[in-house]
Amino acid sequence: MATLAIGAIGVVFGDIGTSPLYSLKESFIGHHPLKVDQTHIFGVLSLVFWTMIVIVTVKYVFMILRADNKGEGGSLALLALVSRCMADTRLTYIMVMLGLSATALFFGDAIITPAVSVLSAVEGLTVVHPAFERLVLPISIAILIGLFAIQSRGTAAVGKLFGPVMVVYFLTIAALGVTGIAEAPEILWALNPIHGVEFFALDPMLAFLALGSIVLAVTGAEALYADMGHFGRRAITVAWLGMAFPCLLINYLGQSAMMLRHPETVENPFFLLAPEALRLPLVLLATMATVIASQAVISGAFSVSQQAVQLGYLPRIRIRHTSASAAGQIYVPVVNWALLVLVVLLVLSFKTSGNLASAYGIAVTGTMFITACMFGVLAFVVWRWPPLVAGFFTGVFLLVDGAYFASNVTKIPDGGWFPLVVAGIAFTMLTTWATGRRILRERLAEDSMPFDIFLNSVCQKVRRVAGTSVFLASNAEGIPPALLHNLKHNHILHDRVVVLTVETQNVPHVPPERRREVEDLGFGFYRMIIRIGFMDEADVPAELAAETRAGGPFKPMDTSYFLARQTLIASKRPGMAIWREKLFAWMVRNAESAMVFFRLPTNRVIELGSQLEI
Repeated sequence: MATLAIGAIGVVFGDIGTSPLYSLKESFIGHHPLKVDQTHIFGVLSLVFWTMIVIVTVKYVFMILRADNKGEGGSLALLALVSRCMADTRLTYIMVMLGLSATALFFGDAIITPAVSVLSAVEGLTVVHPAFERLVLPISIAILIGLFAIQSRGTAAVGKLFGPVMVVYFLTIAALGVTGIAEAPEILWALNPIHGVEFFALDPMLAFLALGSIVLAVTGAEALYADMGHFGRRAITVAWLGMAFPCLLINYLGQSAMMLRHPETVENPFFLLAPEALRLPLVLLATMATVIASQAVISGAFSVSQQAVQLGYLPRIRIRHTSASAAGQIYVPVVNWALLVLVVLLVLSFKTSGNLASAYGIAVTGTMFITACMFGVLAFVVWRWPPLVAGFFTGVFLLVDGAYFASNVTKIPDGGWFPLVVAGIAFTMLTTWATGRRILRERLAEDSMPFDIFLNSVCQKVRRVAGTSVFLASNAEGIPPALLHNLKHNHILHDRVVVLTVETQNVPHVPPERRREVEDLGFGFYRMIIRIGFMDEADVPAELAAETRAGGPFKPMDTSYFLARQTLIASKRPGMAIWREKLFAWMVRNAESAMVFFRLPTNRVIELGSQLEI
């Protein structure tokens, strides 16, 4: 448990752990400045504390972490869990749209987190000496390029350092916080929720706008749920309650106490909390922490992309496994380089962490609000809690998350538009691919022939040759197009013909005994279905090597794989808008080859092409 908890400190809490670098500063000198006096300091700190209690501790640690899908977490895992327990109704469709929206917002968050975290840490150099200001952007961009460049090597080796570095970081910020509290112990009274109420009573509109910056204190809370599969609920709970939460709270208390005595330190309270001699080492430590926070969100983007591919919301993309022992250690080149380009453009455009903070909150609060909505369905439909209990907690979470989201909506003109644009593009691609695949299956089904008719009318008239042919089919019903095209052009069939379909289930992993289903159709034909989880890898040759019920063992050099490749033509037939059909056709053309995705041997694959109107 101690090892897992330290690992969780390094990976799960990197994002929320670096929030003290900018959250209090932005609350007072952001786009809606606050007066640095006792009333506002106590009010902001009270809201920060109770936000961490309600959103992180109660909502995520004590409740959402219990919504595991066979041990896995995250928006898509929660969507799969809820969908599996619901009938196919309009509510299911709404839940799918909410889950995809949360996934799309995550990609927006994955772009902003590395930019704002690294910038906020490197900006600490200006506290060491003002002359360093002109170096902030070049150093930040260099760090970001280096971070993305090493992704292809895998994070296993670097990951071993994450835990110890973050433990040192958390203990350091807690020690700095203690020195600040010692200077003004009365700051402890700010934990009383009445100060947050008084803040709203003093100036309701300004307090509401301040929520958009205060919520930066809990950015990264979604990672507790998303990374649950790596460490487990108990380890994450121990790490949060035992180290992350106390250290963060002490640091926020220390920063606030210093601001109470020295209002001018509001310019950068995190670094000014340290003695002058220790500020440069603190900048280096904070930079390491922000790199770790960025690494966690980048790895999360890789995992979410893999889940989206397996669940049929993204086309096949190249996914490389960087560890022989850890299945979760993956590298997705197209996602990695797209993130790098967008992150660098973001840094060059916004230039400071203060400007980026305006764009930061809306993706995070949007995801939290959607999670609260899905939690309500989970509590009522899946867990079947008493209506009063489920309604109370759902109402509280919707109220709190809704208030923070509404406050961040006001920041759209100041940069909040960026994650929304990214999320909109991602949502369009996710839904276009899912809808396009459904339409494609319908079009192929129109020309399909039932198996019984095919076997009785064709098999006895066609010449058979030695060997095994495996035809990959997206649909477990009917004759696959590749089989019909092969018969049309070559006029032969192999002695053994296997029609193979790979299906992704709404669970992270499928146990070996349930992975394969075989049906003997007669005449040397077999129907095989391979079922994998959305966190599993599709290795077709390995699955065939473990199967003997389909006419005996499969010999690699006697087995040929036949794939169909459709060239799609957008048309005015009912389905999608023309521009979405063209987008879908473009995604199909640029999808990773099925040969690579299913790990088929390159010298045993035959592709048969055709054109199809959608």
